Amino acid sequence: MLLYDYFRSSAAYRVRIALNLKGLAYERRDVLLLENQQRSPEHLRLNPQGFVPALEVDGLVLTQSLSIIDWLDATWPEPRLIPADPAARAAATAQALLVACDIHPLNNLRVMRYLTHELKVDEPARNDWTRHWIAEGFTALEAMAGSGPFLGGETPGIADICLVPQMYNARRFETPLDAFPRLVAADAAATALPAFAAAHPDAVKA
Repeated sequence: MLLYDYFRSSAAYRVRIALNLKGLAYERRDVLLLENQQRSPEHLRLNPQGFVPALEVDGLVLTQSLSIIDWLDATWPEPRLIPADPAARAAATAQALLVACDIHPLNNLRVMRYLTHELKVDEPARNDWTRHWIAEGFTALEAMAGSGPFLGGETPGIADICLVPQMYNARRFETPLDAFPRLVAADAAATALPAFAAAHPDAVKA
C-alpha cells in the first residue's frame, strides 16, 4: 500500500489512523501542499481533485478519506470502524460527516488561500473564520456525542478518526474548547492509543 500523504492534512491524518487501527503496513509518499505538488500532472492523474490522500493498492487508486476508510472496512472487516448495525452506522457516519463535510472544508488550505489572495482577508480575520466554523460544528457534535469514552461508544470508530485531526486543527488555531468536554474527553481517549499516536503529524513529519 502506498499512501500519498501530507503530515498536516486532516483527511490524510484520518487515513493514517484507520490504517494503523487495522494493523496494515503502508508506505508514505509526501505530497507537499505548500509547494503545490498536489496540482502537478502526476498527482492529478491519481486524484483529479488535486487533494490528498490517495491510497494506491495493487494498481487500484482510492481517493476521499471516508471512501478509503469504508473500503478498508469492507476489505479488512476487523476491527470495524463503521458499525454494521444500520442505526449505529447512521449515527457514526453523521458524526463523521459533520466534521468531514461541515467543518473541515471551511478551514482547509485552498479556502485559506482564496480568503488571502482573492478576498484580501488578513491573518487575524482568517483565524477568526477558522475558529468560528470549528466552534459551530463542535457545538453540534458535542450534543451528538455518546456516553462512552469515544464518540461512538466503547471502541474508537470513524467518528473518532474524524474528530482527532479536527481537534489538532482546533488547537493549532487556539480555538477555545471549554464548551466541549465530551469532545475533549473522546480526543484524549483516542490519542492515548498507539494507532492514533503513530498517525499524529508530529510523528510522521519528515
